Amino acid sequence: MPAYRPEEIEKKWQAHWKEHSTFRAQNNSEKPKYYVLDMFPYPSGAGLHVGHPLGYIASDIVSRYKRLQGFNVLHPMGFDSFGLPAEQYAIQTGQHPALTTEKNIDTYIKQLSSLGFSYDWEREIRTSDASYYKWTQWIFLKLFNSWYNLDTNRAEPLTALTAHFAERGSEGINAAGDADERQVFTAGQWQLFTEQQKLAAVHPYRLAYQQDTYVNWCAGLGTVLSNDEVKDGLSERGGFPVERRLMPQWNLRITAYADRLLQGLDNLDWPDAVKEMQRNWIGRSVGASVRFPVFLDEESASFVVRHQQPEHIEVFTTRVDTIYGATFLVLAPEHPLTLQLGQRAYEINTANPEGETTWRNLQSYVEQAKNRSERDRQADAKTITGAFTGFYARNPFTEKDIPVWTADYVLAGYGTGAVMAVPSGDQRDWLFATHFGLPIVQISDAQKDLDKQADPTKEGHYVNSGDINGLTYKEATEQLLGTLDATGTGEAKVTYRLRDAIFGRQRYWGEPIPIYYKDGTAYGIAESDLPLVLPEIDEYKPTETGEPPLGRAQNWLYRGQYPYELSTMPGWAGSSWYYLRYMDPTNEARFVSEEAEKYWGTVDLYMGGAEHATGHLLYARFWYLFLKDLGFVSATEPFQKLINQGMILGRSNFVYRLDFTWHKTHGVDFTFPQVFISHDLVLQYKSASKQEKTVIEDFVFSQFNKAVDEINLANPEIGIAISAVKFDPFHPWHVDVNIVENDILDQIAFRKWRDDLSDAILILNKEGNYICGVEIEKMSKSKYNVVNPDVLIGKYGADALRLYEMFLGPLEQYKPWNTNGISGVGGFIKKFWRLFHPEDGALAVTDEPATPAELKALHRAIQKVQEDIEKFSFNTSVSMFMITVNELTALNCHKRAILEPLVILLSPYAPHLAEELWLELGHEAGSISSARYPEFREEYLVEANVVYPIAINGKVREQMQFAAAATGTEIETAVLASDFLARFGEGKSAKKVIVVPGRMVNVVV
Repeated sequence: MPAYRPEEIEKKWQAHWKEHSTFRAQNNSEKPKYYVLDMFPYPSGAGLHVGHPLGYIASDIVSRYKRLQGFNVLHPMGFDSFGLPAEQYAIQTGQHPALTTEKNIDTYIKQLSSLGFSYDWEREIRTSDASYYKWTQWIFLKLFNSWYNLDTNRAEPLTALTAHFAERGSEGINAAGDADERQVFTAGQWQLFTEQQKLAAVHPYRLAYQQDTYVNWCAGLGTVLSNDEVKDGLSERGGFPVERRLMPQWNLRITAYADRLLQGLDNLDWPDAVKEMQRNWIGRSVGASVRFPVFLDEESASFVVRHQQPEHIEVFTTRVDTIYGATFLVLAPEHPLTLQLGQRAYEINTANPEGETTWRNLQSYVEQAKNRSERDRQADAKTITGAFTGFYARNPFTEKDIPVWTADYVLAGYGTGAVMAVPSGDQRDWLFATHFGLPIVQISDAQKDLDKQADPTKEGHYVNSGDINGLTYKEATEQLLGTLDATGTGEAKVTYRLRDAIFGRQRYWGEPIPIYYKDGTAYGIAESDLPLVLPEIDEYKPTETGEPPLGRAQNWLYRGQYPYELSTMPGWAGSSWYYLRYMDPTNEARFVSEEAEKYWGTVDLYMGGAEHATGHLLYARFWYLFLKDLGFVSATEPFQKLINQGMILGRSNFVYRLDFTWHKTHGVDFTFPQVFISHDLVLQYKSASKQEKTVIEDFVFSQFNKAVDEINLANPEIGIAISAVKFDPFHPWHVDVNIVENDILDQIAFRKWRDDLSDAILILNKEGNYICGVEIEKMSKSKYNVVNPDVLIGKYGADALRLYEMFLGPLEQYKPWNTNGISGVGGFIKKFWRLFHPEDGALAVTDEPATPAELKALHRAIQKVQEDIEKFSFNTSVSMFMITVNELTALNCHKRAILEPLVILLSPYAPHLAEELWLELGHEAGSISSARYPEFREEYLVEANVVYPIAINGKVREQMQFAAAATGTEIETAVLASDFLARFGEGKSAKKVIVVPGRMVNVVV
């Protein structure tokens, strides 16, 4: 038998698994189920790099282990195949996004298959397939036709709501959402409503509804972006300017589920950090709602009259106890009253130049704030900006009028979009008040250093606070809430930071929203007409009139009459329920059958990145709870256990460019080559003394001048001479890590890497090498530190890559990549192979009985590996395999009794190698996946004999061996019966013998 050749063995078994559907899961098995899920990838054009498979390898190990434990394992894979990158590529090239996506998916499947993952590929799904997004659209229609009943604390069909309207009108309805947007009517009025009037009355109750919403609008991409897609006022993709714009948008009422989303976290086996991120994102706050009346000044020739306006400003605060210290209000720039009342204040005083200045400044500030994302506004706590609105609000407790300002640190979507500013108790308010010269009022005798900073203490007693002077925090809060309720100026309230999810995107490559318009009113298309398929269009960018790309579709009308909604769904729509479709992916009648859903239930292990904590993971839970309310799913949460794999960081390499000046003696055009100096010379130069630097400079000049001489020899018409070389600073350039090995640059490959480097001059070290610099960074194409797994698989094999990625460190931690280390794992695999094929010869496994030492090595490995997989500690398992193979090699073990269970033990980690050896051991091809996991037997770890140190008065004199099962009395008798005392007791007799079982014996004389 030849040496281990992974390139042959791995292709052989990958083909076998595919041909025989080895990893097909059954929906009606009598085995216990185990559902292992990877967060499915977006199929980018770049394919996988070595950082991507980390979580996939870990989940595959668990899947294979669970099969060996007798579980029916569902381990599927698919593709989140709608996305903006494919659409941008389509805009640039005119190629349909479906073609780009199909090509990219083919690459992904090839790469994933080459790693030997035990996916049930028969269940593959793609979110961009009409057969899949039919059901995404179906779920949207269910949301569109449902409302949230706060009395039953669940979603219900709208038919229940409209039945209530017909019987009692709007009276007695307790629904999630903004009550101010809803009509008040009687049952009789409802009966008289037209169809459009009824739909208008129902619309504010829907869980999927349309509303004018402030969004991140990117004209350059022609679409709305989520906060995650905006950074520093620019789109993350393309770097286009982004502005806040009020647009009609589809929204999902996730806020109805805020409390349930919070409570459900307590029962999930998720990383604490992820659960805390979701808690903070939902942001439950208990406090009070306070209404401040609004006043405007009207100036005459000799006096100013302050008039109350019909509007009021509603403020939510978690510290109503501080209301006597509220010296101004701050509105979000997008708050509807900001410009509305600002303009009114200006118009009633048009003759006042100061009023005109205030109005112009206000308009300018609001326009400026639109161009900053909410994330940037929240993060920027140092910059103090704002504008006076020109109107006032009356504090309902002090009865004093306080100015109303606008500032971009207040967000329209959080709370009411208005803040009661208490500069003595809130640092941001203090900074604002200090910057603009607004009053700061002490409200507690425990507050200190208010001239330096705010003091939010709840200690002490209140001062300068009217009726609550002398009270404590608890006493004051209770009294103020009672006053608010009694006077009708406010009430106790619970609010959430969480806002309804914007659902529409103004782009092409996404699920069409199944809505059409009749007389301007939105209707859901009939479920029997699903899927609403993406139409063909001539270009993938917005129309000339600013409509989304779907506006280009010709004659795209519902049933030939009514225009469709032109927005598409966001990228997270398809990923919010894909785990359910895997259970029953070919069902044409239902998104998942009741039987399959009840059998598979919740996902037992979900593997993916923590970056999805407040996006996908939250939306998926929301959709699941909604489907639970309607009776379509049976569990309480979609993902019971979540593991966030860490990131494999890239090991970047650098070359260092030298600055220099040169001249030529002839006027011939010539571009001087780039010059790069070896990193070890850079380090030596930076730490050298002045004299040592001169030596290094001479060394560099000798190489430099030699290169110049060669240029002049080849180009005598130029006549080049170096004027000066600047040795510091050196300019680091990222270089492709694939042309660097052990930090030594491949000089020929470097000059072929880029056209502008073809004649580069390399200043080498004394050994004639160019040493590259190193830095650990995130893997990125722009840093040229991406390592393609295909290359490593071709060189070392997929099993070596799988083992090496697990060996790098704990799964959840960030760890640096170093290609050089994989060769050690490759050596381990060859050593494992030689237990079966000594010296790479024929199979030499014997049926001899195993020795105690061999059994001990095996069962120690069984115990350790099983414990490690159960706690997802894969790196220590790999270490255990290496230790075990070394021990068995030293014991010259080639025995079936040891090696056969060891092959099963290794198979989740190195499945190709294990399958090949399992076949050679005489088993059916491909049957190792259904083998039985080796049983750990503790008796093989128990030593037959124990060596005891024997001491006299605490001083060890010699050692004696006893049976491990020997009692203390037996050991004492044996010691005293020996010549131990005669040799070491100096003629004294034993007073006492102390036996510490398994440890030592001490004879006291």
